[in-house]
Amino acid sequence: MKDDDTTEAGTPRVDKRTGPDRFEIEVDGKVAGFTQFVDHDGSRVFFHTEVSPEFGGQGLAGTLVRRALDETRAEELRVVAVCPYVKKYVETHHDWADLVDRPTRETLRAIPRGQRR
Repeated sequence: MKDDDTTEAGTPRVDKRTGPDRFEIEVDGKVAGFTQFVDHDGSRVFFHTEVSPEFGGQGLAGTLVRRALDETRAEELRVVAVCPYVKKYVETHHDWADLVDRPTRETLRAIPRGQRR
């Protein structure tokens, strides 16, 4: 997913990256946060989200996760929310209910070693 390169100053931009797989949110060209995932068997397993303290309180985590979920839906993948923030987000934003599956042992094992919490 790539937003238009002509975003206004201060407007958050979300891009999908690989190596490691994650969505990043940038503000004024600086990475403000990310949500990491692994794709496994038709699902996207979100396992970690963070926003740098200097960007806290701006609603960036919500913007980031919403756009990551939009892209996941567009790619016709299911969502497994292991990350506490993503889990809370999908529980409080019911428009994602049709997309979310509970974690299983198999999906949890798909999370890279050292990243499991």
